[in-house]
Amino acid sequence: MRITWIIRTLLLALAAGVGTLAWWLTHPPGMEGVQTLRWPAEAGRATDITVRFLGVSTVVLDDGETALMTDGFFSRPDKLTVFLRKVAPDVPAITQGLQRAGSQPGASRLAAVIPLHSHYDHAMDAPEVARQTGALLLGSSSTLMVGQGWGLPPERMQLAQLRTPYRFGRFTVTLYPALHTPTGFTGGVIAQPLVPPVRATDYLEGQSYAMHIAHGNRTLLITGTAGFVPGALQGVKADVVLLGIGAMGPRSAEHKLRYWNETVHTVGARRVIPLHWDDFWIPSTLPMQPMPRPLDDFETSMDFLRQQGEADGVNIRLPAAWTPMDVFDGLPR
Repeated sequence: MRITWIIRTLLLALAAGVGTLAWWLTHPPGMEGVQTLRWPAEAGRATDITVRFLGVSTVVLDDGETALMTDGFFSRPDKLTVFLRKVAPDVPAITQGLQRAGSQPGASRLAAVIPLHSHYDHAMDAPEVARQTGALLLGSSSTLMVGQGWGLPPERMQLAQLRTPYRFGRFTVTLYPALHTPTGFTGGVIAQPLVPPVRATDYLEGQSYAMHIAHGNRTLLITGTAGFVPGALQGVKADVVLLGIGAMGPRSAEHKLRYWNETVHTVGARRVIPLHWDDFWIPSTLPMQPMPRPLDDFETSMDFLRQQGEADGVNIRLPAAWTPMDVFDGLPR
């Protein structure tokens, strides 16, 4: 009888745990507490450079002559596909995403697409973005394996070198070493051409980057994940940081503070715009909503950013979705 009671207790606990997990995954955190941080719809436009946030850590920078894109992720397979099936680029979704972002296939001024690391939600779609727009795929050896697996010609790909300036029109891009947020998906390299469909976990991290962009006297830094290499950004300056906060919420207070200090504080940023907080298992045509628990903790991340912003005099703003922003608006030149 005692064994039967133990088994029943374990089964009930398991059922309760599964039920709680299912509820979390279908009830994402609300955004009521961050409404005052939203980018205003009528904010001023830059005369020299605009930034569009397209979800996860896909960002387009455009000065009217040249455009750059990080990641280029538009497929956004649902959670069942990611966990139980195989993933592959959704070509129609990529085409629609590029059109919505203003990068018309065949008539694009997109010069380069640069994945910040090689997980599927960063690098999977990038070769198709390059194919449709004529852009260069610039990235790690792992990202180039993704490009080869998709059949992108070698002349359309370039292996990125750390701390080496790349010039695209009036943009200067320099990539610095970074690390993924400490999770079970951190690390690994893609050593041979990756031909989709494959498991989402086959898209290994490869080299992660913190991407510095200079344009005239404006500078910004983009991180695609809440990890860091100690000291990697010493001597680097940026007015604005587009800060990847994916999976940052559950990390320790010490990790969050070190990440802030190694990125925001080190570069002397005056504004932080969080990226990679949205649920990338829902289509980009729907309103963005935070990643559900327990995979992340959006409220904790935003509370931390607000507290650190107040302490250090750094302006914290949530980005507008798909809308051109002057991320330097209100900052002194």
